[in-house]
Amino acid sequence: MTPDTTLMRREIDEIPDAVERLLSQGGDDIRNAAEAARQMDPKFLLSVARGSSDHACTYLKYASELVLRRPMASVGPSVKSIYDVDLIAEGALCLSVSQSGMSPDIVRMTKAVTASKGLSVAITNNPDSDLAKVSSATLPIHAGPELSVAATKTFVTSLVVGLWLIAEIKQDADLISAIQALPAHLAAATACDWSDAAAALDGRSLFTLGRGPSWAIANEAALKFKETCLIHAESYSSAEVLHGPVSIVDQGFPVIGFVAGDAAESSLAEVADALSDKGATVFATTPKLDKAITLPHIRTDHWLTDPITAIVSFYGMVEQVARNRGIDPDTPRHLKKVTETV
Repeated sequence: MTPDTTLMRREIDEIPDAVERLLSQGGDDIRNAAEAARQMDPKFLLSVARGSSDHACTYLKYASELVLRRPMASVGPSVKSIYDVDLIAEGALCLSVSQSGMSPDIVRMTKAVTASKGLSVAITNNPDSDLAKVSSATLPIHAGPELSVAATKTFVTSLVVGLWLIAEIKQDADLISAIQALPAHLAAATACDWSDAAAALDGRSLFTLGRGPSWAIANEAALKFKETCLIHAESYSSAEVLHGPVSIVDQGFPVIGFVAGDAAESSLAEVADALSDKGATVFATTPKLDKAITLPHIRTDHWLTDPITAIVSFYGMVEQVARNRGIDPDTPRHLKKVTETV
């Protein structure tokens, strides 16, 4: 580290240790919550979150539906905080994700779910927060202090906590083993060099693509371009991008595809190549490309954990892009670390 290393870069480099700390300290809380969920046997799941935390919930939605075969829906916090409607949520497992645990709308919606006899689980970096106090159970993410405005290690540890909970509910030994092996893969992911992709970004709009769990990661990437680099980015499922958004693609239009080693890999690679044919400059985290450019990437011990290493490698690149543009990614304009929405 050098004295001028950004907080964001330092916190990206701390991700493997943060996940290791979570794995060593968070097991009892997660297993207890998983046992409560098994006893409830929820027919569906809910999520309550905003921003990066909501992108984490999109990832967990796919994990719930693919592992537990239980549908999961995102609930707008304003249903309670603005419209004062109490959902009928009895029998639902609700995941409320907030690094600070202090946003009033997240807290009110979660409190209402708990009162409706849902099983509400707070995933937060602040186990003493208002959110923790109104939830049935709290799962600390053990990320440690995060001072940069842009969430990086809190996003990743939220992913891991939620996925670990789902794996424990299912008692999926292979997935649990892959989660336990994540720190070494994450350390390798921090060293992936995406400078070629960074060099292709000229400040105009771009697309980020994914499918299934990786689409959630594409959502997070698009947000990070906006908040740290002041670059407009839109996230699309690879199943949707050719239906209409492709019309704005012209020569050199940047595209970054997030691809896991899962059932969607080949189809996303085909879309990446199709966009290359139309003149786009396309990068993707898969070797199954003919015309697009393969980004260095780390595959893990399970296809559901592959997207986690991909976002870590991306974070390193987007921090570089911000600095190249003369922007301090630690203090993006108009933003603060904790946003408390009513």
